[in-house]
Amino acid sequence: MAKADREKTNVMRILEQKGIPYTPHTYPVGDKAPDGQTIAQMVGLEPGSVFKTLVAKGASGALYVFPIPVDGTLDLKKAAKAAGEKSIAMLPAKELLPNTGYVHGGCSPVGMKKPYPTILDETCLLWDTIAVSAGKVGAQVELAPSDLIDLIGAGTADLTVDH
Repeated sequence: MAKADREKTNVMRILEQKGIPYTPHTYPVGDKAPDGQTIAQMVGLEPGSVFKTLVAKGASGALYVFPIPVDGTLDLKKAAKAAGEKSIAMLPAKELLPNTGYVHGGCSPVGMKKPYPTILDETCLLWDTIAVSAGKVGAQVELAPSDLIDLIGAGTADLTVDH
């Protein structure tokens, strides 16, 4: 197996399988995953174009995925409204891996164990490309938001706290 193949994540393989162009980005990881704004700086992208993948649980018990800009904060009321739920709460970190197959800091909206309803913050449409986790800490994929939306069947909505 070539070195490049070993470094490819499942997310990258899915994108290639579907013929979706992307640009991989990697960044060094120490003992702890860096925060999103630091990651944006390390890969040379605007923080508003780098999206963190948040997973939440609705009052119904259903799980939802909310990719939002790393410099934003999820507004739980807006998220609940967008998902058609009475309320939404963040999924506890210990439930992330068993439900998504991803670890905290390496969660991608692409390639989760199950296809959960996904709603991206509408600001994704302001960018030619956005970056999301490539499925492991230390790797991001940059792609057109429309390609991501089509691939995972996502919607868009205003999801962040107004500053």
